Amino acid sequence: MPIPKFKMFPSLMLAISLLAFSATAAVAQTTTATVGARTVVSGQKMKIKGVVVRRDSDTFIVRDASGVDTTVRLEDRTSVKANGGFLRSGSNYAQTQILRGLNLEVEGRGNGSGELSAEKIRFNESDLRVARAVESRAAPLEERASTTESKLSQVEQNAQRLSGQMDELAAVANTARGGAKAAQETADSAVAGVRVTNDRISALDDYEPQSVLAVNFKVGSAVLSADSKTKLDEIAAKALNAKGYVLEVSGFADTTGSVDRNRALSQRRADNVIRYLVENHSIPLRRIVTPYGYGESHPVAENTSRTGRAQNRRVEVKLLVNKGLIQQAPTMTTSSGE
Repeated sequence: MPIPKFKMFPSLMLAISLLAFSATAAVAQTTTATVGARTVVSGQKMKIKGVVVRRDSDTFIVRDASGVDTTVRLEDRTSVKANGGFLRSGSNYAQTQILRGLNLEVEGRGNGSGELSAEKIRFNESDLRVARAVESRAAPLEERASTTESKLSQVEQNAQRLSGQMDELAAVANTARGGAKAAQETADSAVAGVRVTNDRISALDDYEPQSVLAVNFKVGSAVLSADSKTKLDEIAAKALNAKGYVLEVSGFADTTGSVDRNRALSQRRADNVIRYLVENHSIPLRRIVTPYGYGESHPVAENTSRTGRAQNRRVEVKLLVNKGLIQQAPTMTTSSGE
């Protein structure tokens, strides 16, 4: 008795339709509007105000109030400071603190590449705190956007392959009951594969710790010891061999000294760890979650003993890996007819 061709595969066709719809929505989300770009004449002195919209290792892009983008290049002599108050000089900051979303003012001269070579960079500390919060949430989303496009391409290829298999399996099903059973099992496997693929795409913005370490410091110091550098060398090697990773760096202090002093000290410790990873292992800045100094909060031991305080003077480094990339890809299995 012949078996209708399409009766066996309604769930498979529904899964493929939903897959095509989710791919179209993801591509639409990656589309951004373009703005004008400014070319700075070589030697021309210029001062611009705006928001950092892109950050690379040695350059960043500032978008002013009129929507024009200017590429700014950081030099060794570039002065990065927060604006001071009345009769008070602002604090110096590392160039790593120039983050996306930061409102700032840049003064410099044009170079031979049409960029603005920065001499002075100034901003408010309140704007820096806002930019840090934005960056800590933007990094995982950026990672998801960079991998979604390639994943969608694979999903579309799988969908086309499954569509072609449907006709072949329907023909086999019409020849014998055994062929129909094998075709149904293959169709069920295909639906399961599509479901697993959708689960992997949904997990692209979810991270899980793969490795965690703590490096400790002497009282009142932010200098890395030889043992600390060895630990950082090990986690850097693991990170560079991982796919879809980010590094989360958090600084801490014991209760020795004032609260404000400990908060600043813990931030310097975190910044020194980031500097070591970037300068000695070329870890891209986009792979590093904005370092943060928690001061004497979140202790791991009691501050009433020397041993406990030594454990609290630390920087924690977490290697986080994208869950969607480490999950096993779905496979198609075909059962032979009986």
